[in-house]
Amino acid sequence: MGASTIRRTAAVAAVLLAATACGGRGDDGGGTAASGACKGQQTTGITDKSIKLGGIYPLSGPASAYGDIPKGIKAYFDYVNAEQNGIGGRKVEFLVRDDGYQPPKAVEEARRLVEQEQVFALFQTLGTPSTAATWDYTNQRKVPQVFVATGASLWGTDTRHPWTIGWQPNYVSEARVYARYLKTDRPAAKVAVLYQNDDFGKDLLGGFKKAIAGSGVKVVAEQSYEVSDPSIDPQMRNLAGSKADVFLNVTTPKFGSQALAADARNTDWNPLHIVNNVAASRTVLQPVGFKNVQGVVSATYYKDPTDPQWNDDAEMRLYRAKMKQYAPGADPNIPYHAFGWAVASSFHKAMQAAKCPTREGLRDSVRNLNNVQVDMLLPGVTLQTGPDDGFPIESMQLMRFKGERWELFGNVIDTRKEFGPLTD
Repeated sequence: MGASTIRRTAAVAAVLLAATACGGRGDDGGGTAASGACKGQQTTGITDKSIKLGGIYPLSGPASAYGDIPKGIKAYFDYVNAEQNGIGGRKVEFLVRDDGYQPPKAVEEARRLVEQEQVFALFQTLGTPSTAATWDYTNQRKVPQVFVATGASLWGTDTRHPWTIGWQPNYVSEARVYARYLKTDRPAAKVAVLYQNDDFGKDLLGGFKKAIAGSGVKVVAEQSYEVSDPSIDPQMRNLAGSKADVFLNVTTPKFGSQALAADARNTDWNPLHIVNNVAASRTVLQPVGFKNVQGVVSATYYKDPTDPQWNDDAEMRLYRAKMKQYAPGADPNIPYHAFGWAVASSFHKAMQAAKCPTREGLRDSVRNLNNVQVDMLLPGVTLQTGPDDGFPIESMQLMRFKGERWELFGNVIDTRKEFGPLTD
C-alpha cells in the first residue's frame, strides 16, 4: 500500500522538524476551553467569534491544476461568513499556502501556519508526499490535520496519527471500483498501467492488483514516471506495445493530460481508457480535445457542475450562485471548485457536530461521523467513520465521458460492503 515509503518520507521530515516538533498544548500559544467537559483542551486559533484554518496546496509546479480547489473552499466559507454568521457564530479565516508539490516546502508552510499564524487546524494538505512529510509534526503538536486532499489508504489504517484523517475515497477503494467493473464487463481483460512512482500511484496500483486477484483480469504491463519527468511519451510507447485492451491511467493532472493525448495519437492501440479520479477533471481533458476522449471511464463521488441532471438541484443552484458572488473570476463548471465546496461543507458539518469547540473536539468529531449527508456529494454517498474506520467516504459511481461531459452509469458502489474493510 506504499506505507513503508510514506513512513520513510515522514522520518526524513521529522529531522527537519525536530527543533520545534516537541511541543504540545502548552507551548503553541493556545488557550484552554472555558469550562465543563472541554476544560483543559486546546483553543488555539478559535474564539467565540472566529476560527482560523490553514490549507497547503500546489498553487505552482507540476500539480498546479489543484489550485482550483481552495477557490471553491474559500467561496463556501465567504458565503457562510456573510450569510450564516459563520460556523456556530464563528467567522472562518482560511489561509492558503503554496508548496509547489514539494514536501520540504510543505513542512515549511505547515510550521508557519501552526507556529506563526496560530491556526486552529490544517484543513487540507494536498498530495500524498506533502501529507507524509507533515503528519508526524502535526500529530506531535496535537494539531488537527483534517480531510487531507489525498486518497492514500494509510491515513485511515494508521493508528499512530489520530490527528490526521482523509476525506475523499482512498485509492484502494477507487481501485476496487475499477476492478469490479472489469471483472463484470471485461472478465478476461489485459490491463496496461501507467502510474506515478510514489505512494499515490503505488497505493492505487496495489489496490487494483489485490482486487483482481483470482479473476481473469490480468495486469500485463506496467510503466512508472517521476513527477519531475517532462513527458511520459516513452512510457506510453512501451505500454502500447503490450497490446493490452485496457489502459489504467493512474496520474496527476499534468501527466493525465499527456497520457490521454498520447493514447489519442496512437491509432494502432485502442484500449478502454480508465483514468483515475484525480486526473478526470475537464481541465485535464479539454486540452486533449473532447472528441479525443470519448468513452474514457472514471469514477466519482460528488456532483459534476456540468451534468444537466443537477440543473434543478438545490445545492448546485446554491453553489453556482455563491461562486458567482464570492469567486467571480472562477468558473463554476470546473469540478475542482465543486470539490472544494463539498469538502468545506463537510468541515462545516464536522465542526457543528464537535462536542467541544477545541482541537480535541474536532479530532474526535471527524472520527465519529454517522452517515452525515453532504449535499454536494452524490445521492447515496455519505460521511461515515468510527473507531475502526478512518475513511469518511468509500462509495463511488462509475462515469463515462460522452460529448462534452461525464455521464454517470451504474449504481453507487459502497466498497465497504462489497469488499470489506481496509487493513494496513
